[in-house]
Amino acid sequence: MSQTGERPASLAYPWFVVAILMVAYVFSFVDRQILNLLVGPIRADLGISDTQMSLLMGFSFAIFYTILGIPLARIADAKSRRGLIVAGIVVWSAMTALCGLAKHYWQLLLFRIGVGVGEAALSPAAYSMIADYFPPERRSTAMSVYSMGIFLGSGIAFLVGGLVVQYSVAQGTVLLPLLGEIRPWQMVFLILGASGIVFSFAFLMVREPKRQGVVDGQDSLPFSEVVSYLWANRRAVLSHNVGFAMMAMCSYGTTAWIPTYFIRSHGWTAAEIGVVLGLQVVVFACAGIIIGGRIADRWTRQGRSDAAMRVGVLSGIVTMIGGATYLLAPNGTVAAVALVVPVFALAMPFGAAPAALQEIVPNRMRGQTTAVYLFMTNMIGLGIGPTAIAVFTDYVFSDDSMLRWSMLIVASISLTGSMAILLSGMKPYREMHARLHAN
Repeated sequence: MSQTGERPASLAYPWFVVAILMVAYVFSFVDRQILNLLVGPIRADLGISDTQMSLLMGFSFAIFYTILGIPLARIADAKSRRGLIVAGIVVWSAMTALCGLAKHYWQLLLFRIGVGVGEAALSPAAYSMIADYFPPERRSTAMSVYSMGIFLGSGIAFLVGGLVVQYSVAQGTVLLPLLGEIRPWQMVFLILGASGIVFSFAFLMVREPKRQGVVDGQDSLPFSEVVSYLWANRRAVLSHNVGFAMMAMCSYGTTAWIPTYFIRSHGWTAAEIGVVLGLQVVVFACAGIIIGGRIADRWTRQGRSDAAMRVGVLSGIVTMIGGATYLLAPNGTVAAVALVVPVFALAMPFGAAPAALQEIVPNRMRGQTTAVYLFMTNMIGLGIGPTAIAVFTDYVFSDDSMLRWSMLIVASISLTGSMAILLSGMKPYREMHARLHAN
């Protein structure tokens, strides 16, 4: 792998690398989000509640994803980022395939933890590579393209999941050599796992970029030094991380339950909502994250270093309006049309947010700082979001038909908190950015 030279004059190859990284992110999110449309068949086969299902969707995945993110990020800050990503893909793909062999709830829970372990290797290394391939005024857009994998993967998961549920009703179990009887939802995990392992060979075409602003052979900084730096700038860092984590709580939480909301409140089938939601996410969420990145880059060129925070606040305002509209809609058609607004708006800041982090920390801290950010967004967003909604439905309302109100309450709390925190952090972020770039 080439370690020589500065950033290439042409950005053609860096964009090719971003495309490969984005496809890896697609695979990770298909594996992660496929459960959201399989609530019915998995609950029926395993005999579990909404709250137990939510643990499979979020907390079981998030806990080890976040805990292992920091030590894996230390590897990303000092060793081969490409090699780390390949290892992660193989691990999460193997664990996804094992989900297809689960016969009991505890087995599926353990294998979902394994998926989180593998996926923890991807984003800290990917963000760090992209930051070294692109100049600051292009990073938000480049990271938004990479982060499109979130929404392409989620959209594909909904589309595939809807077809799987439809197929399961018509076909029932499948008999496979050596594996015995396999339910259709289990077959999906087996196919996804095998596909991910095959895709890992694409990284033979990816070169490790030269680290910008560091001495060759320099090791990663001790984590204690990273913590000290972040603590000294805690107002800016916490406002950024917690603010976007609260927004992720709304995003992950509501997305996990949108299919079930349409099934319970509007009588749609899983296949119907899978196609509609999948297409919306692929088209409008991808458009949202790219436009959000372009807006942040434009504001950055105009001298607004807190551009990502501004995009986050804009996203929160639009999402509040659109979210209430689709959740309180009188019928499924109106709800589906109104859903376009929050699908678009919630996606806007999630390319700009990690790009903003790269601008306030030294190169050798990027992976570890990203891991801290992912720790926040995944523990609060993915770990708490889906389960908070389920707890309201199961234990506050004790009524499955009240799911829409559980979603509205959790979304309103998380978005209001997010916007307040981001607004409070704009000035500290600008000051932190100025101090680093003055040296």
